[in-house]
Amino acid sequence: MAQAAPAPGGMHRGTTAPALGGRDATARHRPPDVFDERTHAIARWVLPIVLGLIYGYWAAANTRYGGPITGWNVFFGVATGVVFFAVFRALEFFAARCRREVHAVLWAAFTGIAIGFLYSLSGRGHGVWESTVLALAVAVPTFAVLFYRYYTHEDAAGRRIR
Repeated sequence: MAQAAPAPGGMHRGTTAPALGGRDATARHRPPDVFDERTHAIARWVLPIVLGLIYGYWAAANTRYGGPITGWNVFFGVATGVVFFAVFRALEFFAARCRREVHAVLWAAFTGIAIGFLYSLSGRGHGVWESTVLALAVAVPTFAVLFYRYYTHEDAAGRRIR
């Protein structure tokens, strides 16, 4: 195999590799910088747009119940996608400024409500209780995963640990 061996210190922009004797014990390991700020700025807009389109299409398909596509059905899908996009962007803005507990609760509630809403539209006679139970079944593990992530990657004030 003819792959190159990794360089000591990894791929860091703007830093020099440590001496061959080893690394500084106080230095923190950073993952490599793969994308620049421009790419992240574009992704902050593209991801909610794509997810809003998918969510709106899914909601519109659920309300058709296999029937023909109507103007109201298309309007419902577009409106649902726009609301999903707006709430997603608002959460990106406000949740990141909250403490890690609230941050995780907001994203978990958004995820649970979104799934519960789609389930209630599926047309199989699902009641409010069934939709609520499914929303909670999705939101609780989502909260656990996000809280763990924020707890291990942020300090108590919500600032990312670098």
